[in-house]
Amino acid sequence: MNNHPKKPAGFSGIPKHQGGYAALARCYDIFTKNMDYKKRTEYLCALLSRAGASPGDLVLDLACGTGAYTCALLQRGFDVVGVDAGPEMLQIALEKAQALGLAPPLLLCQRLEALDLYGTARAAVCLTDSLNHLAEPALVRRFFQRLALFLEPGAPFVFDVNTPYKHEHVLARNAFVYEDEGVFCAWQNHWLPARRTTQIDLDIFTETGSGDYARTQEHFAERAYAPAELTAWLDKAGFTVEHIYEELTERPPRETAERIFFVCRKT
Repeated sequence: MNNHPKKPAGFSGIPKHQGGYAALARCYDIFTKNMDYKKRTEYLCALLSRAGASPGDLVLDLACGTGAYTCALLQRGFDVVGVDAGPEMLQIALEKAQALGLAPPLLLCQRLEALDLYGTARAAVCLTDSLNHLAEPALVRRFFQRLALFLEPGAPFVFDVNTPYKHEHVLARNAFVYEDEGVFCAWQNHWLPARRTTQIDLDIFTETGSGDYARTQEHFAERAYAPAELTAWLDKAGFTVEHIYEELTERPPRETAERIFFVCRKT
């Protein structure tokens, strides 16, 4: 294992959607504060606008975590439903919306592959490599199939994924360290080539106020999916892939792209 000298772009290896992660929820925003959410939201909204979504439309924020994009979309006039499997994450999302003076959004505690709504939405997003945390292909296929049931015909679906290149050359067998505001995290990775999966182990130390630190651990996996297989599964579920972009651009991904965006449409 190598000591990586740099932090990756955002503490994005967190499965904020697929478990409770109570200890992690309260420090997730600390670890992701180096992500430029304003720039990323502007990029997301530009993609949604070109795909035909507009303020007033109902948008699903899937794996919404602590609600950064939920709140940003609400501020831009969208009607948003946030979906996440972590109740602690959803509680923070609600607190964040209230602190911003926004009307409380509808927040649903559900796993992606078990999505179940009462109606259809005009658009959907799934961001910050949340889909990679569905570490079995069957779960991704099931998620796409469930989502197709709850989107209107022609509705855009925008999501991002960490690329195979990032898994093999950036995450791989590297270790990362984060320290900020009374929280320390050691992040260690183990790449399993046969499964195309990165096993991730987190040790989180949170200051208790008495000079001591409470330790919690998280263990999870993130799978590398090739664009071609995602495209095939989307097509089978009833989506058309219109564009695949390198993150924050409108150009095709380079071989060294670490994160890519899919712009799809429900057929």
